[in-house]
Amino acid sequence: GYALRESMHMLIRHATMEDLDAIEAVEAACFPPAEAATAAEITDRLAYYADHFWLLEEDDGTLVSFVDGMTTDEPTLRDEMYENAALHDEDGTWQMIFGVNTLPEYRRHGYAGQLLRRAVADARQQGRKGLVLTCKDRLVHYYAKFGFVSEGISGSTHGDVTWYQMRLTF
Repeated sequence: GYALRESMHMLIRHATMEDLDAIEAVEAACFPPAEAATAAEITDRLAYYADHFWLLEEDDGTLVSFVDGMTTDEPTLRDEMYENAALHDEDGTWQMIFGVNTLPEYRRHGYAGQLLRRAVADARQQGRKGLVLTCKDRLVHYYAKFGFVSEGISGSTHGDVTWYQMRLTF
C-alpha cells in the first residue's frame, strides 16, 4: 500500500452539494460527535459557501481530506459561525477555517498541508486580510509551520474543549 498510495494522483477541487455524503463520512471519521459538524450543518455550509470547501480526492473519486470555512469581516472565530452558515459574507476580509480533516488511514502524507496551502493561496488571491482557525494545543506547532500565529486560548467552547485561536495575516 504505501508506495502505491504515494504514486496515486490527487486532485484538489471545490465542493458541490453532491459531495455531502462523502464530506459527512470524513467529518465523522475525524471528530467525536460533540465536535463533528452535523449533516444539517454541512448541508447549510455547502448551500452558502461550497467554494470555500477544498476537497482532496484520489483519481477514483475517494474523498481523502477536506478543509472548509466561511469568510467574514469579523476577526475572531465564534462558535455561532460553526452552526450558522448564513453568517458567511462572500466579501468578508477573513477566511475562517472550521475543519482540516483527513481520513485516519491517509494521515502523515501531507494531504491536509496541500489543502491548507491552497486555501491560503486562494484567500491571498481573493484579497483577504488572512485566515483564522482554532485548534487544540497539540496542533499549535503544526499550524505555525504554515505561518499561523497563536493568539492564545480562544473564546470557543465548541465540544467542551480548550481551543487556541491561530491567525495567518498577509
